Amino acid sequence: MEGVRLGARFSLATNRLKYCGPSDAEPLLYRAVVDGEELDAAAAALGRFEALFPYLEAIARRHGLSPFDHEVVEAYWVGNPLLDGFGQEEFDGILAALVRRGLPGFVARELSRSLPPHPLPHHVFHVAFVGVGAVTGHVATTLATMESCRPSWGVVERIGADELVVRGPRLAAASEALLLAGEATRVVGYDPKLLPGLAVGDTVAIHWDWAALRLAGDELERLRRYTLRSLEEANAAHRRAVGCSPTSRGPPAP
Repeated sequence: MEGVRLGARFSLATNRLKYCGPSDAEPLLYRAVVDGEELDAAAAALGRFEALFPYLEAIARRHGLSPFDHEVVEAYWVGNPLLDGFGQEEFDGILAALVRRGLPGFVARELSRSLPPHPLPHHVFHVAFVGVGAVTGHVATTLATMESCRPSWGVVERIGADELVVRGPRLAAASEALLLAGEATRVVGYDPKLLPGLAVGDTVAIHWDWAALRLAGDELERLRRYTLRSLEEANAAHRRAVGCSPTSRGPPAP
């Protein structure tokens, strides 16, 4: 059930903001991470996150695993070899599942026509290709929301009671392509119960301006590598879509 706890880490911020998932899931997800309690209920809640579960299902189905196996959840949020080798037909299946959860059919059809040969079922590819809020309609796709929604990373420079000062690369757009630009310092939310023992110099993964996970071992390198691959594939897709720029996906803000 470690996959449930990992998924809860990244989903807490979006649920708190009321962007995705059941409106009352935040306390349940928090207990799952901090105390390891009610993991079955937390898994059921994560299964109702509109833009999350279709990806977990697709990765799991391809490899004969459970959607909440740790490797499956890690593939979507951080990146690992389970993402390699996906084709257009498989991603069309993800788009069909997203339509059943709220993605407008005409958007799915446009996306299908511009799919690159090797789409990645990674959250960065979803952000850059499908669009922030494209499924739920709760937030518009802009460069700022794409930067907030992608799982980013930063080195901890200062630790406060409930916030961190971190430094890391930022998302930018140039010549109608998305890329990682120079590093910048920013303040993100932090809960010491979620990241006990965090120290200056550690690297954290960030989702919606919230420190979700301490990156250890080769996790940072994998997150960087699959982020760059996701942006490369999304940029290729946008070049194939006539008149479409990287920040034009998704509905207007309500």
